[in-house]
Amino acid sequence: MNVSKWIRQLHRWLSIIFTVTVLANFAILGMNESERPMWVVYSPLIPLFLLLFSGLYMFALPYVIRRRGGQSVSVKR
Repeated sequence: MNVSKWIRQLHRWLSIIFTVTVLANFAILGMNESERPMWVVYSPLIPLFLLLFSGLYMFALPYVIRRRGGQSVSVKR
């Protein structure tokens, strides 16, 4: 599996993890503020930053390939 496919798959799994952490965050909001674990509140930030980097890579990839004189990127599904 080449790097682009690996990063796309990683991006998909990170989006699932991010969604689960956000849902857990909303579930925790019903608790008293003193009982809320802070790690749950900040847990969506890690996958969010990883999604940022993988998304920027996928966004820039067609432009980098085109600038190098390669063929356009086609996504096989």
